[in-house]
Amino acid sequence: MSEKTEKTEPRLSVFKTYKLYVGGKFPRSESGRVYEVTDSKGNWLANAPRSSRKDARDAVVAARKAFGGWSGATAYNRGQVLYRVAEMLEGRREQFVREVAEAEGLSRAKAAAVVDAAVDRWVWYAGWTDKIAQVVGGANPVAGPYFNLSSPEPTGVVAVLAPQDSSFLGLVSVLAPVIATGNTAVVVASAKAPLPALSLGEVLATSDVPGGVVNILSGGTAELGAPLAAHQDVNAIDLAGAGAELAKELEIAAADNLKRVLRPQPVDYTATPGIDRMTAFLETKTVWHPTGALGASGSSY
Repeated sequence: MSEKTEKTEPRLSVFKTYKLYVGGKFPRSESGRVYEVTDSKGNWLANAPRSSRKDARDAVVAARKAFGGWSGATAYNRGQVLYRVAEMLEGRREQFVREVAEAEGLSRAKAAAVVDAAVDRWVWYAGWTDKIAQVVGGANPVAGPYFNLSSPEPTGVVAVLAPQDSSFLGLVSVLAPVIATGNTAVVVASAKAPLPALSLGEVLATSDVPGGVVNILSGGTAELGAPLAAHQDVNAIDLAGAGAELAKELEIAAADNLKRVLRPQPVDYTATPGIDRMTAFLETKTVWHPTGALGASGSSY
């Protein structure tokens, strides 16, 4: 007897709904707006939320609320959390390879190399969390009976305009050093290729990163950059994803409350990074303390 072959009905595709990542949650834009995201050939990929000024302000509130706990955590603990991000990314590698390939028009092999480099970048910065203080801090020689000690401290809430053309490796390269040093971040994803960044939010939510430490917005870089640069509760801004004209406007706005500003510059994100992006958002605290010597004769307490 011949076996009857069962006919299977074709499945309907389950389209993914991309959302923002703010305060550890996944809201839609309060404006209700979306915009079409296409691949390098113009084919539709998804509708991404078009964040508003209100979304940017909400993200700053969430980042400020999370700053105390994150900056107060031990550097070793922050390193463990960053390493956990790398672990989770490794488990979702295939998804990110596909999204990066579509976003940047890369072959699967090249996209895989980009994703692997991004995972390795998380591990690299995870290793620096408890070492950066020894590199940029320490005891200073002074002419007097004092100990003079300098130690780095996080700046606070940092707005990050992610690179436009490197939607994932560039994003990780500007985000990881900000949170590795104890800052919290409000990230504006690449306007034309936001999907890898929005998916990264899903990874962060399951990687022990406290809610609010990283907040990810999608939409117009200029539209979101303006309120963040002028926001009085943002302490620093990285203009990596801004063009020259926009960067100038945002730098002027940032001067209102003396924000630290990292200007856009040509960067090879595939190269091993230095510590520049970590030190850019660190403040130095110096403490003086008597050594116990009362005079030049060497007498002491």
